[in-house]
Amino acid sequence: MPSPDQIRAAVLRYLAAVAGGSASEIAACYAPDATVEDPAGSEPHRGRAAIAQFYSPLEAAARETKLLTLRIAGGAAVFHFLVRTKLPDQTVDVEPIDLMTFDSRGLITSMRAFWSESDVRVT
Repeated sequence: MPSPDQIRAAVLRYLAAVAGGSASEIAACYAPDATVEDPAGSEPHRGRAAIAQFYSPLEAAARETKLLTLRIAGGAAVFHFLVRTKLPDQTVDVEPIDLMTFDSRGLITSMRAFWSESDVRVT
């Protein structure tokens, strides 16, 4: 089981990758056979290739993230964060709550993102 410090570092690495990394760099935060369910209840993306494809639309936009709350228990973390995507004519803010599990190396084995369209703010 990963330590709380490993999990905290993994969450921060993930948020940094979402803020400024490529889809491949984000996918590298995940274990090879990981799953992403974003939003929760949708069909999961399985494996790094599918995860990279899921994140690929982010590459075209300027974005930033900010960790708001983090809770760690066992081999899992739940965290609330802001992701701001800056498009040429608008800014999109979403504050999902993610539930992640991790392997002994601190790689994400599963992620479920809790948010809905009503949580999206466009300015």
